[in-house]
Amino acid sequence: MNGHQRVWDDEGSAARLLALSDGVFAIAMTLLALDITLPAELDPDDFKRALRDVMPNLWAYALSFLVIAAFWRGHHQIFRYVREVDGTVIRLGLLSLGLVALMPFPTTLLAEYGDLPQSVAVYSGAVAAMGATQLALTVVLWKRPWLASATMPDPVARNDVADLAWTVLIFAVAVPLAFVSPTGAKLWWAVLIPVKAVTGKRGKRLRAAAQRVGA
Repeated sequence: MNGHQRVWDDEGSAARLLALSDGVFAIAMTLLALDITLPAELDPDDFKRALRDVMPNLWAYALSFLVIAAFWRGHHQIFRYVREVDGTVIRLGLLSLGLVALMPFPTTLLAEYGDLPQSVAVYSGAVAAMGATQLALTVVLWKRPWLASATMPDPVARNDVADLAWTVLIFAVAVPLAFVSPTGAKLWWAVLIPVKAVTGKRGKRLRAAAQRVGA
């Protein structure tokens, strides 16, 4: 169809995969907060000390919540034009969800051992792996238009691919950088902020243009 080879393997509804995805994302976000606790019946001095000690957990929670939320939003954008899914999409989707569900573990490492290079490297690698699977999912769906209810505009797809590629690159570079300087690797993550600002603004503009054309 349209010059593409049509592939049929275990087709299903995209809505079912999205429903499962929403559940996994929601549970992963909830599990992030489980380590944020204080002992009961503390005196004022111990309370202040315990509150100070829990701050790294709060910081790691906030960071991972934003990361997972960004991937959830991107996941929905990827499936915006999708009506059906095949076996390849299902496998990539489940791999992506498995990595999302694993995020509370590297988040705990970052909170408890954030000064150790291994912890920063594991966290960076986990985010890079999530980005890589979502990148692969984006490319697969882009190249299989017969699964879509409407064709994903090429400019939108290219922008989404670039956005995810930058995410993978930045966090992948942070893995070896963590063994040189854990703090430097964490500061390196901030490079993603202006990148996301640019790709996000461009994505909104391209999607709005595609809607006007399709209207």
